[in-house]
Amino acid sequence: MTDTLDDIREEYGFLEGDDRYRLLVELGRSLEPMPDALKTDATLVRGCSASVWVYPTVADDGTLHFLADSNAAITKGIIALVLLTVQDRSPAAILATDIEGELAPFELKAQLSSNRTQGIPNMIALIRETAQRYAD
Repeated sequence: MTDTLDDIREEYGFLEGDDRYRLLVELGRSLEPMPDALKTDATLVRGCSASVWVYPTVADDGTLHFLADSNAAITKGIIALVLLTVQDRSPAAILATDIEGELAPFELKAQLSSNRTQGIPNMIALIRETAQRYAD
């Protein structure tokens, strides 16, 4: 993913309905591949209607890099949006980020069915818990 969240937010603002949906699907396709070996019960995000896996890695400089995947195309796009808010940042920076606020302009709850968005808070919580673990 080379676009910033601001770039995507701007493009998303010009789109409607199906085009917004397509943009999310395209974002999902741009996710860094997650090896199947990392898609385990331990990396599964609970409470998602689709299967979602998140695996954190720590870079030498202490920043966190997340690998994530889903078996649903639109969910992968939502994951991509979430990761754009936290990817390759320090644990302290992740904890200081208002992830929900960053995602608010996308109005995901209005654009998607509730079963598509119910797992977002769980994914964000998992990312925050991971950042907290590494911040201590």
